[in-house]
Amino acid sequence: MQIHIIAIGDRMPEWVETGYQEYAKRLPRECRLVLHEIPAGRRTKGTDLRRLVEQEGTRQLAAIPAGAHVVALERTGKQLDTEALAQELKKRLASGEHLALLVGGPEGLAPACLERAKERWALSKLTLAHPVVRVVLAEQLYRAWSIIRNLPYHRA
Repeated sequence: MQIHIIAIGDRMPEWVETGYQEYAKRLPRECRLVLHEIPAGRRTKGTDLRRLVEQEGTRQLAAIPAGAHVVALERTGKQLDTEALAQELKKRLASGEHLALLVGGPEGLAPACLERAKERWALSKLTLAHPVVRVVLAEQLYRAWSIIRNLPYHRA
């Protein structure tokens, strides 16, 4: 199984890259993390943001692997604690289905992405900057995998 993070934004600060890679490299082949960076549209004073978000969404949808289980990450989605995330990951591992996690840009996900998603998850009740989401998500996926494998990383 592969976990595809399909995120808006392709020029992240070094600390984001370093944090993301730290956890991505810890995951084994059976649960490989694959990042698809979708270039954000140019935002200027006169930009039609609705149209821009729709265009970003079209590019995100095109990056979803065939047959993947699609989850939209959104602040208003289902709140998962770490153990619940581990159960979701275990379910996906058992199915053999790839997992595609959609991360929006500053304005969130396009309506078409929300419609395509089979589920909506929230990482927090807080609104997180989209670069931070990558690091938190990679760490939480590694933590969930460590729970499944009974590794000492997670101490409940």
